[in-house]
Amino acid sequence: MSTYTATTKTMTAWRQHRYGGADAVAAETVPVPVPRADEVLVRVDAVSINSGDIHLMQGEPRLVRLFLGLRRPRVAGRGMDLAGTVVALGADVTGLRVGDRVVGAHQDTLAEFVAVPQKRLSAIPAEVSTTDAAALPIAGNTALTVLDRCGVGKDSRVLVVGAGGGVGTFTVQLAAALGAEVWATCGARAEETLRRLGAARTFDYRTTDLADLPADHFDVVVDIAGLPPLTLLRGLLRRGGKVALVGGDGGRVLGPVGRILRSLFVGRPGRRFVPITAVTKTPVTERLLAEAASGRLTPVIERTFAFQDASAALAHVEAGRTVGKVLVRGAHAG
Repeated sequence: MSTYTATTKTMTAWRQHRYGGADAVAAETVPVPVPRADEVLVRVDAVSINSGDIHLMQGEPRLVRLFLGLRRPRVAGRGMDLAGTVVALGADVTGLRVGDRVVGAHQDTLAEFVAVPQKRLSAIPAEVSTTDAAALPIAGNTALTVLDRCGVGKDSRVLVVGAGGGVGTFTVQLAAALGAEVWATCGARAEETLRRLGAARTFDYRTTDLADLPADHFDVVVDIAGLPPLTLLRGLLRRGGKVALVGGDGGRVLGPVGRILRSLFVGRPGRRFVPITAVTKTPVTERLLAEAASGRLTPVIERTFAFQDASAALAHVEAGRTVGKVLVRGAHAG
């Protein structure tokens, strides 16, 4: 049960006041937010960590600092995904009650309590655990966006490059459920997991050259790694195929933007590049929840950290070798 009462005034939240690594993020005592009329106060029960959290923490690529703060982050709190329990309602909120379990994406979610606009939240079905729900919003939305925009369906041939993380494991699983034949490149530790999720073939990226894969073979190439030459990815496509550009660190200044700009000059008629932006939409999250409730989608959760170890969770993801998702339990989670 939540320790929240109307007299609860302060809480612990993980904040940073300078850009840097996980050691720049520390626990602080801050006021409990008061929900506005259209907001819900949520007791945070689980948070999943995404690569986007790491980019914001580091202030990399430097281009993002134009929007987030040149010298230090304007929003000090970290965390974007959350699942939790409603503990208070704004005056205009309808359809939710205190005690309901909800999931969504916001900002500053590595905290005991978060005030979230109702429109950003979805009710968690009884069949879905709170921890599984927490893994869905950003990574799951990205994966479904890729499949929708690239038209993946039954008998599609799909290659996922860099499939071992959160977006990759969701992409493989959802594409296979649609009836696609999925090949995936990943680290050796992830191969067995990806085959279990439905990948027909997996390749250790350290020992397999993409140039050795069949040319003109795939309807869709999903580039999460962001490293292979664009011309090589284009050559793997059948006519009418698409390369989805999902990730990649790129340079320290422009990050993946430079790669996206180059793709404008590399695409050919019948073989296109499709940049994918990680945007979380409530209807898409609800589709993911329905898939999870039916048993067709099961998040891969590599490790769960205690709330007091949130900085260690960020460091773990920052190291870049996660298979699936990393979660942080809420301070009051059972």
